[in-house]
Amino acid sequence: MATRSQHILRIAVAAGAALLLASCHKEPPALPKTSPAPTPPAADAPAALPRVASNIDEYKVLVAERILASNPQQTFSGRLPPMLPAIVVLDIGIDRDGGVSEARVHRSRDNAASKVALAALAAGTPYPKPGHLLRFGHKTLVFSETFLFNKDYKFQLRTLAGPQ
Repeated sequence: MATRSQHILRIAVAAGAALLLASCHKEPPALPKTSPAPTPPAADAPAALPRVASNIDEYKVLVAERILASNPQQTFSGRLPPMLPAIVVLDIGIDRDGGVSEARVHRSRDNAASKVALAALAAGTPYPKPGHLLRFGHKTLVFSETFLFNKDYKFQLRTLAGPQ
């Protein structure tokens, strides 16, 4: 009968042999990583749900993104110039269906820039429905948006322009 020490010695030898064999094993060469081919959407797949704003600030972002997407030739990106040739503030009313129910120039010193801002707003309709953001009994959500113009009469929107 084997003693306890001999039994432990056999286990240690077997473990050492297993480690030695494992260290001799070579890993297969790694295959180059490839991105999987995009799968086409299924014909019966539902369309992406529209984003819903939970507050007025999020809604203003949705509207600003829609204005920019509808007016790519009239916008610029990057840092704002140190002196803005024109700034236009519009008071905008969006009805429950996403239509522009009111658009009024609140502040501007440049009629040409005001016309560009109003045309850009009109080009983006319809806008996301304000839904639950409408106060009880109100038919329109009213807010302001600021158009920041460069010398070429291209604009950025204050809601989306980061810190400068």
